Order: sequence, then structure tokens, then C-alpha cells
Amino acid sequence: MPPPRRRPPAPGLLILLIFLALASPGEVAGDDAAPGNVTASAPLPCSDLSRVCTAFVAFPAAGEAANASVLESMFDAAPGDITADAAASPGYAFVRKNCSCLASRTYLANTTYTVPSAAAGATANATAADVAAAAYAGLAVPPPGGPALRPPRPGAVVALHLLCGCSSGHWNYLLSYVGVDGDTVESLSSRFGASMDAIEAANGMAGPDPITTGKVYYIPLNSVPGQPYPVMSPSSPTPAPAPAQNTFSDVSEHHSTKFPYGWVIGSMGVALALIAIALLALVLCKLSQYNPQAPNNQGKSPDQSISHKFQLLKSGSFCYGSGRYLCCQFGNVKQSRTDGSDHHMNTPKGVVVDVFDREKPIVFTYQEILASTDSFSDANLLGHGTYGSVYYGVLRDQEVAIKRMTATKTKEFIVEMKVLCKVHHASLVELIGYAASKDELYLIYEYSQKGSLKNHLHDPQSKGYTSLSWIYRVQIALDAARGLEYIHEHTKDHYVHRDIKSSNILLDESFRAKISDFGLAKLVVKSTDAEASVTKVVGTFGYLAPEYLRDGLATTKNDVYAFGVVLFELISGKEAITRTDGLNEGSNSERRSLASVMLSALKNCRNSMYMGSLKACIDPNLMDLYPHDCVYKMAMLAKQCVEEDPVLRPDMKQAVITLSQILLSSIEWEATLAGNSQVFSGLVAGR
Repeated sequence: MPPPRRRPPAPGLLILLIFLALASPGEVAGDDAAPGNVTASAPLPCSDLSRVCTAFVAFPAAGEAANASVLESMFDAAPGDITADAAASPGYAFVRKNCSCLASRTYLANTTYTVPSAAAGATANATAADVAAAAYAGLAVPPPGGPALRPPRPGAVVALHLLCGCSSGHWNYLLSYVGVDGDTVESLSSRFGASMDAIEAANGMAGPDPITTGKVYYIPLNSVPGQPYPVMSPSSPTPAPAPAQNTFSDVSEHHSTKFPYGWVIGSMGVALALIAIALLALVLCKLSQYNPQAPNNQGKSPDQSISHKFQLLKSGSFCYGSGRYLCCQFGNVKQSRTDGSDHHMNTPKGVVVDVFDREKPIVFTYQEILASTDSFSDANLLGHGTYGSVYYGVLRDQEVAIKRMTATKTKEFIVEMKVLCKVHHASLVELIGYAASKDELYLIYEYSQKGSLKNHLHDPQSKGYTSLSWIYRVQIALDAARGLEYIHEHTKDHYVHRDIKSSNILLDESFRAKISDFGLAKLVVKSTDAEASVTKVVGTFGYLAPEYLRDGLATTKNDVYAFGVVLFELISGKEAITRTDGLNEGSNSERRSLASVMLSALKNCRNSMYMGSLKACIDPNLMDLYPHDCVYKMAMLAKQCVEEDPVLRPDMKQAVITLSQILLSSIEWEATLAGNSQVFSGLVAGR
């Protein structure tokens, strides 16, 4: 189930916390750290990287932050994960989290925070990490690098680590609590029902050490703190006044007893006249927009036409390719002649206007690209793709992802433009526009807030990402399958993507999947037998179908094979090329394709009741929270997708049907586990 919609905390509280977090030591009373100063606390150390436990954090909920939905958003928590104790701890909310031992050998829990509009310009030198950490009153620290280093922009999503801890066995839980003025070990002991010795032992305190304001302390607990958090019910609307009893009688008294045939005929005549006038106006408008080529243009050679450069598209009416973004512009945009007064973009030779005759994407200037990415700073770098680097930016008040390509990648640039300006689907990433400089090309896409699927599958905690629950994994597989089905079967021209992999499946803020990177997409030739196109072998090893490697024949069944590998990734959490232990003792590990590893595991898997070695291949981040029959069905679908003979592979329509059934069964399984917050939270680790 998708995570709850985020709502920002109270503006007044947020600004106050930012001020306290960034204040110099001279501005804070005494030597105590400010409540927002997250540097005062260090995470608890750990040694067992497989350790995951239930922990709690105590958050001072005030103002709008006291709203249950705001708390759910800030802590990526389910409603049942939040409790309160109005008698012992008024003004505090207790949030249950899954605490993990990360690669840094420290206990941390993951969450994400959406920067509110009130944070813009609150402090001149503040980063998004400062704003986010201050909002959590010292309970959170940002992961190193990435979006946390950017200035706070309203709506930006920042990944955070929450300070937490796992008990060594003496207690059931540890509660993370930020010390405030007036706290003592004795008062905390009385407030939370823990002995003073236990609090001192859990925090490594020697004797009667004072409680430091702004520092995180770990309170040992033997039971879940508080009661279910109160939900603020919206006030009921004022009922509409009842109509007067004589309303209808008055109407009936004035109603004519004779049917008004004259009025009806007259109204019909007026309506027909208006329709005729509208049609005439439409025809005249179309004729006025028609711009035939001048006769002297007909004698130009194709070579001369290819030498034309891009023009900046003139402002005008835009079409909405998918109903969400200004993607394409129609109209009578004329090509430049030899008139030197026209404005040109410095575009590499070979990129021609003719490619986009029907649908023209928005053209951005190079200066806009530089400004939106802060001159391509490392803080805005999202990752590296097959043909260039991808950067985060904000263009015309819209979050975007900008692919930066060298001029030598003109062919891939044109291919992606041609495909994405013609196909629009909820499961395909949307192209917004492009830009060009003398030596580089830029493609501008919608921004996917949660990054790539790969980041959530392969060692996600160390990268600051959350591991996905089983329900989310099935939904992502279904979304990707629908996107592939669309380009294979439901477009006017059928395409093969040729580079399906987990890093090219992006996730939006609701963890819905979108296929990206169409630079290798290939138009396939329609025939009665099959659809295929002979081409040189391109793509990513581990995802390439054997017949494509052998013959270079691009068919839709190549994408089906790669999709099967992605299904194996969703089940196992392993990469497409994985390292396995050597067969003999002392031998080195070897690199094998994930498909071969999973197929070997499936050989002795008779059914979902006896999964054999397949169970050992299932992603441990799922923590055994999955229905065995659904995992088995997805594994068998993946096995069919990676069949050696492409004829035996299903098409994407069949895959969509199977995954839809698996999703339905998974939802029914989830309903039988009511009360298990780890299942209902959607994200396993870090929630």
C-alpha cells in the first residue's frame, strides 16, 4: 500500500527549530547544545549487520505536527505505529520503527521528509539537511552527500536516519528521547517506568551524570509505551437548510398547462446555428494555420536539409502528452532560412528539425539548464546512465531530471526524443523537453522522487534507502509489465526497449514504477510471424537474451527475458550479475548471472509448500513477511520469461495478467495479517 501523503510540520515551530539548530554556542544558554543540534548525539554502535529490531522514538508533537497524519508522513509510519501517554508525557508522540545495524556499524532507522514551503529562505546558509534535522528536534541525522546538501526547496524529499537502538536482551525495547531543560535521570525513571540503573547502563553513564539538553538518550522499556494515538476528526459540515415546503407548489402554479412547442423549435434552431458557426470558425482557423512550403524550397537537396540547426520554439499553445506535463508543441514553427536575424541554438551537426515534425518538445536554453543544476554540481548528481549523467534540477518551478549527453551521442538523443514524444503512459517516464549547447545535449524528464528500483533492492540501508515490502515489489513488477506491454502492443509503432533493468525502472513518490532510458529503443518491423529487427548487440550483461547475443535479432521477447531477470531481482534482492561462493573449500568466489542462480534453485522446488533452496534465495530484507504461494508464482513467471527458446516465453500481456492475480492474492494475504505493522507499512526496513 502506498505511503501516506506527506504534510509539512507547523511553519512557526519549524522556523524556531531551524534558528535553534543553526545558532552559535554563544547564543545558547550555558554549554548545552540546542535542541535542533543533531551533532550532539552519536548513533549507537553495533556489530551484527543482520540485526533488525523494534525500537521507539519520542517526538515532541506540537501544533500541526501533533496531527496523526503529519506524524505518519514524517516518520514513514503506519497509524498503528504511533502511541501517546497524555498523563506521563503530555505533548509527546511515541513512534515505532524498525531499527537496523547498517554498514556504518551503527543503529539507525530510515525515513524521508518533505521540505515545507515555510522553510524557503528561513536561514540563508541552511541546507535541506539542516531544515529536516531541525524538524525532528535532534532525533534525525542526514546520510552523507546527495540531496541533503542542497538548499531547502519546498517540496524536496530528503532521506534521513533516525537515531535508534536495539536492546542486548535485558529489555524488550529502547526508546530514543532528546533531553530537555529540567530532565534528570530520576525524572526520566519516574516518567517512563524504567529504573535509574537501567537508564544509566543503556547510555553508558557513570554515576549521577546530568542530562544534557539536546542529546539523545535511550530509555529501556519492557512494554509498548502509551496508548493508540488520538486521531483528529474533522468537524462535520453545517447541514444545508431544508427547502421551503411551498417551493414546488409555487412552480406548479406558474407552469403552463399547454406544451410550448414554439419555444422548443426555436431553441433547436438557435443551437443548430451556433454549431454551424463554430464549425465554420474551426475550418477558417485551420486554413489560416496551414503554411505550404515555398516553391524554391523544393529544389533543396536532402544534404542541405540535414545541415539545419535547431530553432528555439516560439511561444504558443502546447499540447499535453500525458495530461501532466507540457511535452509537445504543435503549430507552424518555420525553419530558418539564411536570415541572420533568427536565433539559433548551437546544436551538433546531424541533429535535425525534421525528426520532430509532428510533435515538438519544449526547448530550454542552456542558461536555464546551468541555473537549475547549479552548474552541474555534485550535490545535484543523481547517477550515471548508459549514455550520460543524470542531474536533479528545477525548471520553471517544476522538479526535473536532466540527462547530460555528449555531442557524440546524437543518435541516442534522437531515438529517445522520437519514442517519448509519441508514447505516453503512466508507467513510462515522461519527456518534458530538451536543450543543447555546442558540445552537449540535454534531455529533461519528470523527476522520480524515490530513485531507481535498484537502490531499493541492493543493499538499500547503506545507501539511505528503504527496503520494499512484498506488496510494493509486486505492484512495481505489475507497473513495469504494463509499460512494456504498452510499447510492445498498444502503440502505432511497436518498440523494443533493449535495456530493461532495475536501474532503468524509476519510482515516484508513491512507489509506482516508470520505465526510463529509451536511448536504445528500436522500432520493430511488423510481420505476420513476428516482430523483429536485426541490429548490433547493445544493452547490459545479465539482462541480455541468449538469441539476441547470438544473432543480434531485436524482438519483444528480448524485453521479456530482461523483465524476467528483474523479477528475480525483486525476489532475491541480488544483482543481475552476482557473486557466488566457490564450489570447493578455499576456492575463490565466481560471478554468475542471477538467472542461472535462480534457475538452479528452482530445480528442486516442487511447489509453494516445499520451496527447497528457493527459500534461501529470497531477499532477507523481507524478514519472512511474504506469502509463499505468491513468491512461488512470481518465481515461476520469471522462469518462463528467461526460457532459452524465445517461443516459450510469455508475452507481456500474459505477464500482466499473471502479476495482477499475484497482486490480488498478496492483498488478500495481507488482510489476514491485520495488526502486523511491518506488513501494512509498505516499507520493511526503516519503518
